[in-house]
Amino acid sequence: MTTVKATNITWHSTHVDRTDRERLLRQKGCTIWFTGLPSSGKSTTAFTLEHELISLGYLAYVLDGDNVRHGLNKNLGFSAADREENIRRIGEVAKLFADAGILTMTSFISPYRRERDLAREIHGEAGLLFVEVFVDTPIEICEERDPKGLYQKARRGELKGFTGIDDPYEPPLNPELVVKTGEYSPEIITAQILSYLVRNDFLVVDEKNACVERINTLNQQNAIHNSDQKCHR
Repeated sequence: MTTVKATNITWHSTHVDRTDRERLLRQKGCTIWFTGLPSSGKSTTAFTLEHELISLGYLAYVLDGDNVRHGLNKNLGFSAADREENIRRIGEVAKLFADAGILTMTSFISPYRRERDLAREIHGEAGLLFVEVFVDTPIEICEERDPKGLYQKARRGELKGFTGIDDPYEPPLNPELVVKTGEYSPEIITAQILSYLVRNDFLVVDEKNACVERINTLNQQNAIHNSDQKCHR
């Protein structure tokens, strides 16, 4: 639990209601929390989804693990305590983005259930929607990708405390969505997440037709791609 050191502070209520921002933006602000092993495809999926949402006229933003460590969290390392603080900060920032009405995606390993549950809790306390997406990619596939060569370093003992090798990853027990980047393309996974957002009324009704049309297009493209692959086997 984080120690509260600030004193003599008061929460100032805005003159703008959250529903006013949602009406303006034609969407419900929320946090879509991508979690999974290193190189599981979290960032690729999040950025693909962001691109599709923007192209459909929605306001979306990705808080990426590496990107955030270039600024807000550049004073944090990878010890257990620093990892906990890293996720705490992101949970709070994501909450502010969601309160502003933004479809906010976070792409972090976030290996421990307790910290992810805390992020969900602070959203719930603020009356904000929280969608946990488990990027369920087998470690064998993650190691094959390994764009930074970190798995190799961890296997050689050159990198300690690496999630999935000598530090645990605790899979979500009840995520809203499970996606499998080892089986499906980023585009088809994006279609799956968009379908979830439409079904659960995160996106305003008058835009649903365009969104559904785009989902169908992505599914058709993926079907053609899969058919081509089978023909070339």
